[in-house]
Amino acid sequence: MTPEQVALVQQSFAKVAPISEAAAVMFYDRLFEVAPAVKAMFPADMTEQRKKLMATLAVVVNGLSNLESILPAASALATRHVAYGAKPEHYPVVGAALLWTLENGLGEAWTPDLAAAWSAAYATLSGYMISVAYGRSEAAE
Repeated sequence: MTPEQVALVQQSFAKVAPISEAAAVMFYDRLFEVAPAVKAMFPADMTEQRKKLMATLAVVVNGLSNLESILPAASALATRHVAYGAKPEHYPVVGAALLWTLENGLGEAWTPDLAAAWSAAYATLSGYMISVAYGRSEAAE
């Protein structure tokens, strides 16, 4: 990721943070719509899960300018995801749901440059997580 892309992701996430609860609802609704089978990996009451999602995104977004600082947390998250039943093929679906959420949540502020920046951020982190969890690197865009 370029420094400009990091700045774009961080600036746009600052706009999402105030509506984090609604954004998390949008994300999971979209994820379960496009991949209904993954719903079984989640609790019936999604309140805490939505909070965890937004807290994790905040840590990742804030750490993008020093990627090494967030890799231990990403590694631990990848390992936990395996225990939940996540597979490498789930990562692109999650990424698509995230980008959809951001596009719909940010409206006119969503630009091709912003889409490319978020795609790069997600590809970087998900690729790392897949390599940690499954011992191989796969494109997860």
